[in-house]
Amino acid sequence: MPPQPCLALFDCDGTLVDGQANHCLAMEAAFRDNDLTPLPRMETRRVIGLSLLESMRILAPDAGDDTHRNLADGYKQAFHAMRLRGAIEEPLYDGIADLLAGLTSEGWQLGVATGKSDRGLNSCLEYHGILPLFVTLQTADRHPSKPHPAMVHQAMAKAGASADRTIMIGDTSFDMEMGRAARCRTIGVTWGYHSEPELRRSGANIIAHDMAELRAALNEIGEEMR
Repeated sequence: MPPQPCLALFDCDGTLVDGQANHCLAMEAAFRDNDLTPLPRMETRRVIGLSLLESMRILAPDAGDDTHRNLADGYKQAFHAMRLRGAIEEPLYDGIADLLAGLTSEGWQLGVATGKSDRGLNSCLEYHGILPLFVTLQTADRHPSKPHPAMVHQAMAKAGASADRTIMIGDTSFDMEMGRAARCRTIGVTWGYHSEPELRRSGANIIAHDMAELRAALNEIGEEMR
């Protein structure tokens, strides 16, 4: 029998694209619309990657469930309004497009596990012309928030990959904890929103400081899996 495929599973915001400005602006609008004082952006950006309701519970811990739902709805509305105005900026990190193309040409299966919505993720990947590269897209619309491993489990099932042939790549402790909970290997990247010590404490097997280090780590893992 042929070997199972290798699956490289990427987070989106902070790993593939830099979407922090959009996130912070939408969060600030949601808080203002609910008569709450927006938090400093350093706090707001730390919840990138979580589902919206989980983010609101963390950012507004003293508010009730109704307020959390209103904040989540306000965020969606603000983000949609920004998209309609053409104000969304989600640039790919330098080198990501080449990395994905190279992995695909070498036979890797690629996937995404993200706190974004289905609509937001598809729009982002389609805009950058990389949507066809991915065999599985898992979002917060259909799963519990990170670090619950449901997204990874579904991605592996869709790609036909086992945990020992799956790598979770992300920039936050949520990504590392999710990958470890799913029993796959984890690579933390430092160009996103959580620090290297946080990535290590949350279970990163490997740390990549730039695209060359990420490529080298995946090359080494790929050789091991052959």
